[in-house]
Parts: sequence; C-alpha cells; structure tokens
Amino acid sequence: MKKYIFLFFALFYFSLSQSQEKKPAFKSGEWLRYKMSYSGFLRAGSAILEVQEKELNGKKVFYTKGTGWTSGMIKWFFEVDDLYESYFDKNVIKPYVFKRKINEGGYKKHRITTFNYDSKKAYVQDFTNQKDTSVAFKNVQDMLSSFYYLRNTDTKNLKKGEELALDMFLDSKVYPFKLRFLGREILRTKFGKVKSLVFRPLVESGRIFKEQESVTIWITDDDNKIPIKMQASLAVGSLRAELEAYKGLANSFKKL
Repeated sequence: MKKYIFLFFALFYFSLSQSQEKKPAFKSGEWLRYKMSYSGFLRAGSAILEVQEKELNGKKVFYTKGTGWTSGMIKWFFEVDDLYESYFDKNVIKPYVFKRKINEGGYKKHRITTFNYDSKKAYVQDFTNQKDTSVAFKNVQDMLSSFYYLRNTDTKNLKKGEELALDMFLDSKVYPFKLRFLGREILRTKFGKVKSLVFRPLVESGRIFKEQESVTIWITDDDNKIPIKMQASLAVGSLRAELEAYKGLANSFKKL
C-alpha cells in the first residue's frame, strides 16, 4: 500500500491554472513528514518529502527525495522501505533523472529513468530485472517532480467540479491522471484550523482501491500548497496520511 503514497502526493494533484506570477510554493530546505495510519487508529508508518538545491551535469537543479517506511505492528507482517529521488529543472520544473528503489513486503523494484529532451526519449534502467528500455515521451513529469510542478500553479480561479489532467511517467509508461476539485474546506489539524483545497484523483479500482474515486486529498489553501491530509479507502480497511511536522517552508503557514 505504501507505494501509492508518493503517487498520491505526486498527483496532487493540483494541476490548476497556469499563472506563474506568484510566490514560489517551495524552496531548497523544505522538509515535510507525514504520519500514516491504517483504519484510522493503527500507526502504519511514516513518509518524508524534502527538497534541496544541487548540481547535475554542471547545472543547478532541485533534488527531491521521498522516503516511506512501515512501523509498529504493521511492520511485523508487511515491511516497507521505499526511496524515491528526482532531479528537475529549477525554472520550468521538468524532470532530468528519476530514481525509484522500493521493497514492499518482499516486492522489490530498482529503476533509474533519465529524460533526454533532445531525442524525446526516456532511458529506463531496470536493475531488478536486468533490463534497459527506451521510451518516447512528450510532456511528462515523474512521481516527485509533478508534486512540485503542480504546487507552483495558481488555484484562485479553480471552480468546484473541474477536472484537471496530468501525464506522469512511471515504470516505463506514461499514465494520464485526472483530478477533480471538490471545493474548499476548513480542516481541523494538530496545527489548528487550516483553510484547505479538497481534491479527488480518479484512480483505477481493483486490487488495492475499493472504487475509482476512493482517494481524497486536502491541500493547504495558501502560498505553500502542501498536502496536509490524505484519506484512501482500500480493499481492506483504509489508509490515512496526515502532516506531522514541517520546516523550511517558502511562505508562512497560515492557520485560523
């Protein structure tokens, strides 16, 4: 179940109107930690998202890392140790390199994807299956770069019921995702009452999720646009992620 957490965050998921004349939603040094709970009360684990400025092939880029792991009783029967990394352009936020190394209950994946914008080909190195693949792409984001790309857009004119699209490159394929804006809500959190934007990514039903619309995400309705809560109905039980701690935000975290 943990492999979908970063997918949710990456989806956010908030592909909104494309105004760039605004404050940046994030900066180098931002760090977000989430508490994962199963069926509302049992702690399932933790997830951390962080961003730093680094250099890649002589160019300054943003380097982002997402880690996730199970803890407590959940770890006894389903251990998760996930690592996601992305290097993307600081100005236009397009991915250069994406790394994914996961171990989920014995299910393992280790892949590095390099995006070549001259050839419009993504080179995928699959270290688990010892196989390399070259895939054509157009306008895509990886799981982590999409999170930061979409946070930097304007939400002021977003109307309830609007559906937004994003193409994401994952596991040698391009996946089209749709997001539906449900409206605005005052959310009670450990930090106090927070104005939030509510989204519902349209996910594929089947082995993991109960139905197509089983995931709901709350985003802070401020200049940071950080995911503050996620709720997902699973085939068995439910999974919830809540912001537990943060530091290095680009803008003030507004609370009522």
